[in-house]
Amino acid sequence: MSQEQPHRSGWRVYTEEIPAADMGDWPPDLAKKAVYFFRALALEAGAAIEAGRQPPGDPMDDSGSRYSLQVNGAPVLFEYQVLPEAREIRIPVVVWFG
Repeated sequence: MSQEQPHRSGWRVYTEEIPAADMGDWPPDLAKKAVYFFRALALEAGAAIEAGRQPPGDPMDDSGSRYSLQVNGAPVLFEYQVLPEAREIRIPVVVWFG
């Protein structure tokens, strides 16, 4: 007899509409690098939050829900918001300063 384990989905990352549209105008290699970085961020930030640690980046508020970070090796800064109840990382601002 097997016992079913509750399904626990992973963390996902969501880039809001305006930054996503802006990224569509970037050089393809830069946009791809940013997308891969965002995907890895969802894993890393989610694991940190679940372990009771601060996610990567610089805190932008006292609530511990907004952070800023640079894409490693790329001229891209972004802000993200942690939504633990939805297991989501939301990216409302992305800036290419190249």
